[in-house]
Amino acid sequence: MCRRFQTLLAQDLDFDRAFEATFTKNASRRREIALYEGEFGDLDPAKIDDTTLLNAFKARMQVIYLMLPLASPDSNEDQALFFPPAIKAIFERKPPARSEDFPAYAQQLQRDAIAFRAHLNDLAAQNRRVAQRVRKFKQDLLQPPRLPAGKIEPLDSYSKGHVLEPNEKYYQIGDYAVIREGPQMKIIGIRFFSRLF
Repeated sequence: MCRRFQTLLAQDLDFDRAFEATFTKNASRRREIALYEGEFGDLDPAKIDDTTLLNAFKARMQVIYLMLPLASPDSNEDQALFFPPAIKAIFERKPPARSEDFPAYAQQLQRDAIAFRAHLNDLAAQNRRVAQRVRKFKQDLLQPPRLPAGKIEPLDSYSKGHVLEPNEKYYQIGDYAVIREGPQMKIIGIRFFSRLF
């Protein structure tokens, strides 16, 4: 499942598609993943519906994954090219202070993801170094997940929000936290900064 996530993401950096194909299907777990990983501040989650919350989370993650090929520019010129003011504004955007304003914020995040994809595609089409960065990022995604030596033992006390109950079992496979959901394994979390930097 971890390799499938990486393979799907490597095709076109579409986080939504990779998420839907490999992450838990349990609605309450998906909501908790979005709340914890989305880092949306101190909003009252009871006032935000599941669809809006999940769409905001996926849009935010999409922007992050699109940004990663541009991380650590080689020069100030590259920094200015990769992150012009309109793109910098995407990363400076903060969640709203009121839960009532979250739907508009979620829509803005989706527009941000579309704008950033267009920006990255334009850069890659016009700049050979950016195209190489994108290619390398995708190639790195195709590397198999790092597996621990020996048998993978189940763990409990998953610490990321309320995705799992304290006694529920999960497995840590490289940078992925996975659970058994029916006959399949499903992802519930990624330590993606250690995986991708």
